[in-house]
Amino acid sequence: MRSLASIVLGFESIVLALATIVMISVAGVDPSTALPLCLGLAVLAVVAAGLLRNRVGYALGWIVQVGAIGLGFVVPVMFVLGLAFGGFWVAAIVLGRRIDEAKAAQQAQSG
Repeated sequence: MRSLASIVLGFESIVLALATIVMISVAGVDPSTALPLCLGLAVLAVVAAGLLRNRVGYALGWIVQVGAIGLGFVVPVMFVLGLAFGGFWVAAIVLGRRIDEAKAAQQAQSG
C-alpha cells in the first residue's frame, strides 16, 4: 500500500508545483496567494510520502487531497485535478490493502 500511495503523492507534488505557475500566469492569481498554497501542498505531499511508514503519513496524505480539492475555490479547474488525485489516492489505499493482504496470504501458505 505504501508504494502506491507514495507514487500518487510524488506525482501530485509535481502537479501542485506546476499548478503554481499556471495559477499565477494563466489564471492571474496573486503570487502571494498561489505560492504558499500550491508549493505548501507540494511540500506537504513530499513530507507525507516520506512519512508513509507511520499513520501520520497517511493522515497528511488525506490533508493534501482535501487541500488539492480546496484549490478549486481559487481556480475552478483545480476541482477536477483535486478530485482526480483524490480518486487516485483512494484507489491506492484500497488496492494497496488488497495487494498487502494477498502477499500476506501467499506468505502464510508458503511459510
